[in-house]
Amino acid sequence: MQPTSLSRQKVRALIAEGEYALAEGPHPERARLDSEALLIWLFRRIDPERNRAWLIAHWNNPADHATEFRALVQRRLAGEPIQYITGETEFYGLPFRVTRDVLIPRPETEHLVEKVIELAARFSAPHIVDVGTGSGCIAVALAHKLPHAALTAIDLSAAALDIAEENAKHNEVSIRFFEDDLLTPVAGERFEIVVSNPPYVPTTDRPTLSVEVRDYEPALALFAGDDGLEVYRRLIPQALASLVPGGFLVLEIGFGQSSAIADLLRDSGFQQVDFVPDLQSIPRVAFAQHP
Repeated sequence: MQPTSLSRQKVRALIAEGEYALAEGPHPERARLDSEALLIWLFRRIDPERNRAWLIAHWNNPADHATEFRALVQRRLAGEPIQYITGETEFYGLPFRVTRDVLIPRPETEHLVEKVIELAARFSAPHIVDVGTGSGCIAVALAHKLPHAALTAIDLSAAALDIAEENAKHNEVSIRFFEDDLLTPVAGERFEIVVSNPPYVPTTDRPTLSVEVRDYEPALALFAGDDGLEVYRRLIPQALASLVPGGFLVLEIGFGQSSAIADLLRDSGFQQVDFVPDLQSIPRVAFAQHP
């Protein structure tokens, strides 16, 4: 489809042009939605209140962003995730800024947050530490839902922590941040809950990943040795030493890892090891209690 001149291009025609182009991309099933999302984002830079309803109401208006829009469509065609193109996403009903320095929050991780909220109800004022916070989505969501809790967040990446701190500020929550490896900066402190969505993808799986993940998301936050368990092996013993008696470790895990994780937890001394399945009945969250 050849683009019409800017003076004659309507909003609906520009969206159709983007849809036609994106139908040849990695996710043709999302071509229409991605086209609309990119144009809405351009309009929202002018007025944050502009959304899809506004877009439809102005269907036949001239479009003022044709050149910028086409550049964004080309980035999406190359496989760049919409969230990195726009620099924003949503998690647990909250807005988050994301860049290529952090993983894009996944809906499955909301199961992790929900389990922590459930366990936190057992404590009057729980101290919770989020290990490998990335964008800060877990810590921010928990701080938002648990105003009586004290949240700490740790990450090895300074660039990721910058994003996490920005997200905490934007969502008006108070979190203590540290740049370091795993629980090193809080050695000697005790927590009621240690939570983590650590790297768990085996390096051998890299060729099988989608272009969006393999070529755009940070490898440091994805890969953990040949079997994907490298970080768990270091984190689980540290977590046991950092928990109060009766405290909980809550972990997001990868497909097919539940048996190995259960063994690591029990061998380290944790009790009452259990799992939370996702909507496909796949174990997604592991949790266990300090004796």
